[in-house]
Amino acid sequence: MKDLKGIYSALLIPFDEKGEVKEEGLRQVIEHNLNVCGVDGLYVNGSSGENFLLNTAQKKQIFKFVKEVVGDRAKLIAQVGSLDLNEAVELAKYATELGYDSLSAVTPFYYPLSFKEIKDYYETIINATDNSMILYYIPTLTGVKISLEQFSELLDNEKVIGVKYTAADFYQLERFRRRFPDKLIWSGFDEMLVQAAISGVDGAIGSTYNVNGKTSKKIFELAKEGKVEEAYELQHKANDVIEKVLELGLYQTLKEILKVKGIDAGYCKKPMKVFDPEKLPEVEKLVKDYNL
Repeated sequence: MKDLKGIYSALLIPFDEKGEVKEEGLRQVIEHNLNVCGVDGLYVNGSSGENFLLNTAQKKQIFKFVKEVVGDRAKLIAQVGSLDLNEAVELAKYATELGYDSLSAVTPFYYPLSFKEIKDYYETIINATDNSMILYYIPTLTGVKISLEQFSELLDNEKVIGVKYTAADFYQLERFRRRFPDKLIWSGFDEMLVQAAISGVDGAIGSTYNVNGKTSKKIFELAKEGKVEEAYELQHKANDVIEKVLELGLYQTLKEILKVKGIDAGYCKKPMKVFDPEKLPEVEKLVKDYNL
């Protein structure tokens, strides 16, 4: 298995006004991530890619195009989770055939599923592909909470190599790190990267890394080197950016930042709103002030 540690952008996907993928724009976003932001890899078809607003054909289109553009230049993780288990399996097989380095899947949500049902969901995907799996744990959006004992059951499967941990429970994170030293943990909250790095995560996956990946990598490296004060100084600046982005609209604003830099980042999928053009000067100031 490849070394999958490091900083990954949760890849933004440009759409046109009709909601179709803008492939040339996507190529530009990918190259910006690799050549300017310097991330170690891409997390494809996650929340930041508006995955849950896409049909199966669009998801496959994105998986294929990203792999064609990236080749072996960076590590690729395919998020295949879906409420439709048949679709999740279909996507998992497809991404595996394309040569993605690992699969990932969000915990099934909306319906109050039992832990056994959640475990069966993951095992079904894994058994269909024999690929490695990264659990995508984001309880604030899914409403699904997993205990340390339940994580232990999931991680007993050798194909489950770790978790994308998007939660603010740092006690559970510390316990997880202590109990599973040989499993991988990626932090999922960009605004808490320094705290997660200190807690022993192996990397991070985030949406703002599409525009601020270079700084985020430096935060992670400094924290790992024990230079916590320096890491915090950079985290303060990164969080200034994050605060403004959240104020203006997360995905829309990240795409506007890329547009200011000459990248055709397109639109968000409906029903997400269109960015307010009157706010563009605020985005331009953000890019200038923080050297994005």
